[in-house]
Amino acid sequence: MRDELIEPVTSLADLVASRLCHDLVNPLGAIGNGVELLEMTGKADGPEVELIRDAVRAAQARIRLFRLAFGGALPGQSTSLREAKLVVEGYFHQSRITTEWLATGDRSRQETKLGFLMLLCAETALPMGGNIRIGPDQTGHWQLEATGKRLNVDEDLWEVLRSGAPAHGRALRPADAQFPVLLQAAEALGMTVNYVLEAETFRMSTA
Repeated sequence: MRDELIEPVTSLADLVASRLCHDLVNPLGAIGNGVELLEMTGKADGPEVELIRDAVRAAQARIRLFRLAFGGALPGQSTSLREAKLVVEGYFHQSRITTEWLATGDRSRQETKLGFLMLLCAETALPMGGNIRIGPDQTGHWQLEATGKRLNVDEDLWEVLRSGAPAHGRALRPADAQFPVLLQAAEALGMTVNYVLEAETFRMSTA
């Protein structure tokens, strides 16, 4: 019953996410171009303009990652290695988390979606910052290793990846959307997602 209910919602959610990200990219780009023109003409200089520029770049980076993580991912679509690395680097540029995208070559859009969602889930376990390494192994299954101090894994929330719903009545928040979407992305590829916490190291893998 759960799969029957999820599929149409997933398709609609993909369309909505893709539409929102697509429509927001252009106005943000226009703002960025406007700031650059002001700087070139010398009509704007100072911390205020720098703040606007940094905010626009951060927003653009987040939208690019969200488009690939939450948007549609049809069979046959692919994401280049260069784009994937640029998107990940841009998203975490102003973060206390460093990342290593270890995938080689271009990847299907579905694989990229899976990897990005794993990153977003792992990000929640690193409130004090740290390092995340992620990439597929020789069998095509994705491996993620996160290291950092004071790792925080909300077991009730992460239960979504095992059973499809949070444990002990915990409600899902908008900031938790990546967890059920990751479960669905893995199921679409015929995979499951596993995780384990050991001291200051957190690992996720698909099987």
